[in-house]
Amino acid sequence: MKPKEFETEIKNDWCAGCGDYGILRAMEKAFAELGLAPHQIAVFGGIGCSGKTPYYLEVNGIHTLHGRVLPFATGAKLANPTMTVIAVGGDGDGLGIGAGHFVNAGRRNLDLTYLLFNNEVYGLTKGQAAPTIRYGDKTKAMTTASLQSHINPVMLALTSGYTWIGRGYAYYLDQLTTLIIDAIRHKGSAFLEILQPCPVYNDLHDKHWYEYTAASGQSRLYALSDEGYEPSISVNADENMHQEKFAQCVQKAQEWGDRIPVGVFYQDLSAPEFTQQISQQIKSYRERPPAKQVRLEQNSKPMVNMQSLLRKFTL
Repeated sequence: MKPKEFETEIKNDWCAGCGDYGILRAMEKAFAELGLAPHQIAVFGGIGCSGKTPYYLEVNGIHTLHGRVLPFATGAKLANPTMTVIAVGGDGDGLGIGAGHFVNAGRRNLDLTYLLFNNEVYGLTKGQAAPTIRYGDKTKAMTTASLQSHINPVMLALTSGYTWIGRGYAYYLDQLTTLIIDAIRHKGSAFLEILQPCPVYNDLHDKHWYEYTAASGQSRLYALSDEGYEPSISVNADENMHQEKFAQCVQKAQEWGDRIPVGVFYQDLSAPEFTQQISQQIKSYRERPPAKQVRLEQNSKPMVNMQSLLRKFTL
């Protein structure tokens, strides 16, 4: 399929210049390059501007509840492990009310991809400070500067147990497409933070700020791969390699300002994927996952009679 075949006819009402457009185009290109068909993909959206993403993609789309995109996506992947499952959501949705789900999704190492749209504000509700905005920062939409320290998405993903961690930029379309492809191909929990300007509410970190710094006259963003950075932990790695890769990810995750790294920060190929572990306990899981189990007879009656159980709970 071609990228345009993943477009829908639903009118897109994101603001002009929003970074979401670049992310959407990169997702379409990634699906096409991976050779995926629409019925093989399920995209789950959270709340906010990014939560509309499933409406604009010709795939299985599910619009979930505030902060709950990862539990929905997890359930779908467990029910049908052959499905390519992608969760999308903003930094407020994923790191505010959804922070607990973010942590637990990482530690499971289930084979799904989480794309976090990070613009540092709640764009749909007029630009309040999101958890990723830094202490002392004040955008034009805020009446006072932020009184709280920020959450570092890459650091939190690392300590939560995500086995693939990356960062992209919404306007670098080719690079972002490659990162999305790598994240989907990774067999485990993949987290991709995507820096995206909000042209309406965030005047601090706009397109010009990301792509130009007065110190060098060049973009603040640089590719980790251009500096020889190696993120991967091999299948049979020892403890020393794990500690080395963990430490270098921590160091790079804290770079911000005149130099901001993008690319793959961390990839652990040695950790067992969650459905593999389930298969060790439930031998028939891969052949008969929940999505493939028959639950209704031909006359649409349930296969199991629950009446006797329900009567026990009747007062």
